[in-house]
Amino acid sequence: MCSSRNPESFGALATIALRITSAPARNAWRIPRRRDFVRQRQKEGAGASVINRSLAALRRMLKIAYEDRKLQYLPVIRLLKEPPARKGFLQTEKFEELVALLPGTLKPLITFLYYCGVRVGEALQIEWPQVDLERRLIRLEEEQTKSGEARYVPLPSVLVMMLRGIQPKVGRVFTDTNLRKEWMRACTAVGLGRMIETPGKPYDPRYVGLTIHDLRRSAIRNLVNAGVPETLAMKISGHRTRSVFDRYAIASAEDLIGAIRRVETASKNLSPVSERSVKKLGRSSRKSLMALSSRG
Repeated sequence: MCSSRNPESFGALATIALRITSAPARNAWRIPRRRDFVRQRQKEGAGASVINRSLAALRRMLKIAYEDRKLQYLPVIRLLKEPPARKGFLQTEKFEELVALLPGTLKPLITFLYYCGVRVGEALQIEWPQVDLERRLIRLEEEQTKSGEARYVPLPSVLVMMLRGIQPKVGRVFTDTNLRKEWMRACTAVGLGRMIETPGKPYDPRYVGLTIHDLRRSAIRNLVNAGVPETLAMKISGHRTRSVFDRYAIASAEDLIGAIRRVETASKNLSPVSERSVKKLGRSSRKSLMALSSRG
């Protein structure tokens, strides 16, 4: 929500809601605060998706005020057009090249995110009592998940080996110390990102490229491509709705090419059907239908 990322933006939303609810009904529609808020957030570098989350919160505020009869009319709050879902994902070979350049303390976290698709915020809350290395499972408690539902996350062998080597096994399992800096450095080194100089900020370049959240997209794509039923993949990643899950289940050009090749292979394995056999099948079907009708 906007309150956690930018307290000032939440305050601005509250001000808009207060001005609208305290204004006369005939003037409530004319208060141009929504546009001012959007322009200000855009100047601050916020994208359409982030701004829309704030506007959705404003909508909710006003709807509650309307339901409580604080407003005679419900103002229309239009959302911005959002860009299509990101298509960033990482092939396994490139991931191994990337993770090799990261510090040893960050490798378990990045490996967990790539293979299991867990959210970063969820991963960083996990403590050692939640880890069962014998069964290769981690249990996320309901207060640790975005959905508010507890779930089990299976662990790949490579991660189990990493976790066995960590001593002592107390406190939090994963760390994100220097994660942003090391991520940008490693991605730039393997060609997955680049640093762009910012005018007036010679020591603060802007990073463009693969994001840590793209590991979640990669995990979901890999699960689906491996033939894992989508219901199970959604349980592992923690997706509650199919619509959001579908935005993450990205199909690359290689996926599509592979799909048509599988169709071609399956077609070659089928016995050819002749025209004569089709006609014969049609005659036998008609005889069966006539027999059934005569019994009725």
